Amino acid sequence: MSKETGNIGYIIWLSLVAALGGFLFGYDTAVISGTVDQVASQFSLDDFGKGWYVGCALVGSIGGVVIAGPLSDRFGRKVVLLLSAILFSISGIGCMIASGETFLVIARIIGGVGIGVASVISPLYIAEISVPRYRGQLVSLYQLAITIGFLGAYLANYGLQNYSNSLVNSGETQGLYNKIFAIEVWRGMLGMGALPALLFFVVLFVIPESPRWLIVVGKEKKASVILEKIYGAGEVQGQINNVKELISGEVKSDWRLLFKPGFRMALFIGVALAILGQFMGVNAVLYYGPTIFKESGLSSGDSLFYQVMVGLVNMLTTVIALIIIDRVGRKQLVYWGVSGMIVTLICIGLYFTFGAGLGLSSVVLLIFFLLYIFCCAISICAVIFVLLSEMYPVKVRGAAMSLSGLSLWIGTYLIGQLTPWMLTNLTPAGTFWLFAVMCIPYMLIVWKLLPETTGRSLEEIEHMWMKST
Repeated sequence: MSKETGNIGYIIWLSLVAALGGFLFGYDTAVISGTVDQVASQFSLDDFGKGWYVGCALVGSIGGVVIAGPLSDRFGRKVVLLLSAILFSISGIGCMIASGETFLVIARIIGGVGIGVASVISPLYIAEISVPRYRGQLVSLYQLAITIGFLGAYLANYGLQNYSNSLVNSGETQGLYNKIFAIEVWRGMLGMGALPALLFFVVLFVIPESPRWLIVVGKEKKASVILEKIYGAGEVQGQINNVKELISGEVKSDWRLLFKPGFRMALFIGVALAILGQFMGVNAVLYYGPTIFKESGLSSGDSLFYQVMVGLVNMLTTVIALIIIDRVGRKQLVYWGVSGMIVTLICIGLYFTFGAGLGLSSVVLLIFFLLYIFCCAISICAVIFVLLSEMYPVKVRGAAMSLSGLSLWIGTYLIGQLTPWMLTNLTPAGTFWLFAVMCIPYMLIVWKLLPETTGRSLEEIEHMWMKST
């Protein structure tokens, strides 16, 4: 096998197993959308309570992001992935049997910690077992797995809602099974996440530890066995030497450099794009889509079906974005995509304002939403993580990405918490017009402050920031 390609079949298998963490991330994040109204009704939640029910998992995610790195450095990537699988399983089972709101929130927070851990370690593991030639595409499997998890959650919600209706109509309402899958079907929706989590836990036992981590902690013999499977016997010692050389040359982040001219601007851009991106509406649609669709007069079943369509378009568009991002360029994708987001957000607001009076079908609203998701998935969703991983100079990369990543999760929590309040107090039309307004500063920052990084080496990008100092 060649040095450039390695045992690509084996590498793809390892990457697919690790990418299951992304699927669980997507499922656990999106499944909430089909349960919000049912849980709010059962536990008499106000707008703040609904926001906390959604947002509590995101608080857990912030904690998971914080602990993932240190834990994986101490105990290994595989062990921490096993931990995330356990957390997802506990969360799914806990949500299914929750006796009250507090129990439910605790279970959601536990799942959130699993999300945060998986969001860091799954792509890290894939990057460390990949050969350079295919590393970008293999790591992209994780992002694709997240969107497949979204779609899986929406399909599960839609299917379980229809199954629940059939059980209720047949008079089957007694016993624990019917409580979970008929009377309080939200329990089944949340609990289904435990099945892929248990599968993830089992298959993790058949993949090896990251060879890079094994070399770092001095376990070269174990690393050699794994590297031989990836590269072949003739490349093992060379790969070990390469890892040692990289480790010796790695630069620890210097937080003080973040506040110097040039570096300070790079930090501002990353933090601003991370936060603003959350207030342009995409997570409001992913979390509260069925609730928003019901505002237009749809039944719960129809609103869940519409959300399935949203998830399908999101997944397919992500595939397109991964193919074209290096050809079209980061900034061009943002220009065209965010422009489309502004137009579709305005149209959604107009529908909620005038749609009923004009007798417009709900299909019109669905078309607007699907166009919005297309524009979003092919631009800001595809671009943000790429930009954050390549725009910072090496001396501040770790610190800057930590702050930017934290800002992104905080923004995600805030939109999850505030959307019910905005839908009530600003009306759906006002909420979507606000999202359209928030697109403008995002576009201006990209246009005026962000350099184009497509096709440039990390060293060239760093030189641009150094010149600005």
